[in-house]
Amino acid sequence: MVRLSIAAAFTFVVAAMALTPNVAGAKDVGNGQSAQFTTGGCVNDADCAEGCCAGGATDAAGGEVGICSGNGAEFQNGKTGCGFVDPNAAATIAAAKKQVAKQGF
Repeated sequence: MVRLSIAAAFTFVVAAMALTPNVAGAKDVGNGQSAQFTTGGCVNDADCAEGCCAGGATDAAGGEVGICSGNGAEFQNGKTGCGFVDPNAAATIAAAKKQVAKQGF
């Protein structure tokens, strides 16, 4: 019984720590203007103000997406480093556009 409780607690903590991009900057995903803030989504380094799109974040479906990171933070919390290029960029950009429409900005 104790093992089950510990395993359940560990699973909860890992799920709560899942890294996801901040959707407030959805309008800057995929535009290549270096306007995306740290923690915002990206499809490559050109989206990010600090020039670092790190892999390791997940979207709602559990797929890997990029997250803009500051230099020195590109490997924190499971991120895989700068230079991430989203293999599903078209789908990521489409999802960002839906988010922008939902937010209204």
